[in-house]
Amino acid sequence: MRKQIMTVFACAAVLAGMGTESKAMGKQENKKAIVIAAFGTTHEKAIQSIINIEKAAEKEFPGTEVRVAFTSNIIRKIWQKRAKDEKYRAAHKNIPEAIFNVKTPLATIAGLQNEGVKTIVVQPSHVFAGEEFADLCSYIDGLNSIKTLKPKWTPFKALVIGRPALGRPGVEHDYHEDLEKGAEAVAEDVKKAKEAGAALVYMGHGNEYFSTGIYIEFQHVLRKMYKYPKIYVGTVEGFPSLDDVLNALKHAGIKKVILKPFMVVAGDHANNDMAGDDDDSWKSVFEKNGIEVTPVIEGLGMNPEWVKIYIDHLKDAVKDNKLSF
Repeated sequence: MRKQIMTVFACAAVLAGMGTESKAMGKQENKKAIVIAAFGTTHEKAIQSIINIEKAAEKEFPGTEVRVAFTSNIIRKIWQKRAKDEKYRAAHKNIPEAIFNVKTPLATIAGLQNEGVKTIVVQPSHVFAGEEFADLCSYIDGLNSIKTLKPKWTPFKALVIGRPALGRPGVEHDYHEDLEKGAEAVAEDVKKAKEAGAALVYMGHGNEYFSTGIYIEFQHVLRKMYKYPKIYVGTVEGFPSLDDVLNALKHAGIKKVILKPFMVVAGDHANNDMAGDDDDSWKSVFEKNGIEVTPVIEGLGMNPEWVKIYIDHLKDAVKDNKLSF
């Protein structure tokens, strides 16, 4: 937390300096931008899930600058290293230049402010309001705490954040409705599981610091909506764990499952923790227990209906804050 606070203060200092520069430049146009804040991924194919959200935002808000930011320090460093690798770049010409140069949300916001952008909406691509989203909100709150002697020189006219796919705590938008929208978006997954006579098992990320009960609640909504009890949602971190899901499958006598990541990107977790050949992967553990597994390596960002959820939440953030784009 101390490190996070220092980061915000450091960025605040940078922005304050930019404010001084802006004064010298005179009155600035109120430019607007959107930042898609994603955890990120190192898997080349999985990048498309994030690009899909970016492109959908550009389509919904034509003429508005849309940039992608990664919250993961490790993932950004890997892309920065790849950016200097000429052989890698030559072999992956389909990777957008913006991914090689991807920055933190703080750096992305600071860069936009330096370009004269005064109104910014940050739309997270998180599935639920967990650790990553909490940190992102903290950054936004920190930047919004900057007060200049003359109000007209404050860095932003508006810096706001949208909500994750499955909503966030609060009364402004009922998260139960977000759960239902999320369930509607994965209708095709349920349909394929029914047709195959298999259980549908989602592997979410979860986290160690916030309740992951939202996954169980989402599982309940799915079962009720589709009248199909053979739907299970587990997490890599938190509850329900792999063991919890396995015990539930065994108790129900399930012998066949379709296994999918309940994550925006099908990256390292999907390829290794979920569908890898190691003994401790979800696929291997299920198979050891006599369960036939059909892995589907596809992130939620490849589902247009799920992408639409983020765009709807982005539109809500614009409307709720009485912004014009």
